[in-house]
Amino acid sequence: MVPMRIVVIGGTGHIGSYLVPRLVARGCETLCVSRRLRQPYFADERWAMVEHAVIDRAVEEQSGRFGEQIAALRPNVVIDLTCYTVESATQLSNALAGRVDHLIHCGTIWVHGPSVEVPTTEDAPRRPFGDYGCRKAIIERYLLDQASSGRLPATVLHPGHLVGSGWWPINPAGNFNPCVFDDLSHERPVRLPNFGLETLHHVHADDVAQAFEQAVEHPDAAIGESFHAVSPAALTFRGYAERLAAWYGVEAHLEFLPYDEWRVGVSDRDAAVTLDHLRHSPNCSIAKARSRLNYAPRYSSLAAVQDALARLRQL
Repeated sequence: MVPMRIVVIGGTGHIGSYLVPRLVARGCETLCVSRRLRQPYFADERWAMVEHAVIDRAVEEQSGRFGEQIAALRPNVVIDLTCYTVESATQLSNALAGRVDHLIHCGTIWVHGPSVEVPTTEDAPRRPFGDYGCRKAIIERYLLDQASSGRLPATVLHPGHLVGSGWWPINPAGNFNPCVFDDLSHERPVRLPNFGLETLHHVHADDVAQAFEQAVEHPDAAIGESFHAVSPAALTFRGYAERLAAWYGVEAHLEFLPYDEWRVGVSDRDAAVTLDHLRHSPNCSIAKARSRLNYAPRYSSLAAVQDALARLRQL
């Protein structure tokens, strides 16, 4: 049997570093497309079996060539991890229509905007806000319309807050400042915005990779659909801090302040990232992915963060 040929656009990034070795292990002929040759986030001997193509997406899209360059690689399946505008999605889709068996796009749970009924399901009305969520929601609608019309078999997977080897996870204050982890581990006071009851929904990048792998494995269930790729349950800011402190073997000393008071003394960037997470307060269901794709995440939100922090200690 001829092996399935899969092109992964952005294959050395956060998700691709886990996904590409999984595809190789399945016996797929795997080709990684990236804008420059770079090492994945962690070593894996299976990378020796991967083909590489250096294509600068931004440059080639400006000249209108990117989609055709991907199609020329003769893939059965294309996994797109780096598409952020509907124009980019349109160029790729036009080139792939009638030439591939499946396009799988990486979306985001930010397409939902603020939560209403939780956990949020994939069929919840879209109410995105902010540039990123709005752009991704437009792409999702475009690709699912392409699939429903029969023009292009497409699937959209929506990851939560990515956690993995080699980068800092979102902390219990809702931003990326690693000092929060250090303060918790040393029993120093940690200030949280509001009452710490808003939520974060992490997911280990290997679990997201599993979701993509399952979409490849179950195209009949996946095509024309969107799926959440998150951990089994979200964490409140407060619960996250308390459980992480317990993992460190200490007690959490938390202080709660209204956001406008909390942000005093915090960098503008950290304050903005935290506010974005407070306003979204995501809490998403994986029931659809479980039942249709056999998605079975290995990591809880907390376990994903613990794995990332343990690996950062080793660096």
